[in-house]
Formats: sequence, structure tokens, C-alpha cells
Amino acid sequence: MIKHPDQRVGVFVDVGNMYHSAKNLHQARLNFKAVLSAAVEDRKLIRAIAYCVRSNAPEEDKFFDALDKSGFEVKMKDLQVFLGGLKKGDWDVGLAMDSIKMSPKLDVICVVSGDGDFIPLVEYLQYHGVLVEVIAFGDTTSTKLRETADDFLDLSSDKRRFLIAKRED
Repeated sequence: MIKHPDQRVGVFVDVGNMYHSAKNLHQARLNFKAVLSAAVEDRKLIRAIAYCVRSNAPEEDKFFDALDKSGFEVKMKDLQVFLGGLKKGDWDVGLAMDSIKMSPKLDVICVVSGDGDFIPLVEYLQYHGVLVEVIAFGDTTSTKLRETADDFLDLSSDKRRFLIAKRED
């Protein structure tokens, strides 16, 4: 896909999906700042939003601050814990709604997630003239999502750039 410096870019990050993919696939942390840089390249960043679920873990605040300092607007919601112990916390609808609402002001939307639930969103945005790029780890990305997107960046293709080795405690 040809990228042009006049393209207006919005970056929407499913933090939970990406955090767990990096941890489970590579036993590492994702370098969100490098992901943002790769998403924007030499184009015009209009908005970058990281969607997070707060679970009150002790290291969370430092992580959320780091996202903020990396150039993301951080949107937060609390983890829901149900009576039987089931835990739920995702931002799929929030991410989709924000990207739809902002799409008239954007030429390119980068969805940073491998979740196949975003396929209808990608198709909707494309129908309305927006280019959609997906950025995620190839091994944990829905094949149909990859095929539907206008462009796909596999974060596993450059581990040195996109991963941060976990520190030994």
C-alpha cells in the first residue's frame, strides 16, 4: 500500500489483546511507542487512543503512564468481576465506535489488534472510503482480518523493534 505524507492517521489500540499476545507468544512486553511510530510513519497523526482495562494490579499505573508519555490518549474502564468469578473487560465496541465517529476526519485507520471481531468494523470503514491497516502479531491474528485489511504489519517480523524483553525479578 502506498503511504502519503498528507494522509491523516488515527491509531486505535486494543491494549489487552496486544499485551497478552506479546506475553504469551514471545514472553516479552510490547513497545507501544515503536508501534505508534510504525503506524504513523511519515504521515499526520490525528489521534492515537489506547483502550485499557484496569484490574488494580500494582504495576498498572506505571504502564498507563508510559502509554500516555508515548503519545497515546488512554481510555480506561474497570475490570468487571461477576458473581461466579467470571472476569470481563474489553473495549471492542468502544474502539469500533470511536473509529467510526472519527473516520470522516481520517484517511487511514490503524487497528492495533488481531481480534477477528473487528472484521465488520474494517469492512464498514473501507465502505466509507477509509483505508484500514491492521497491526498485530501474525500468529495470533485472525486470518480473515489480515485478508480484509488494506495492509497488515506483523509485529513478529521485527522483534528487536517491537518487543521489550521482560526483566528478571
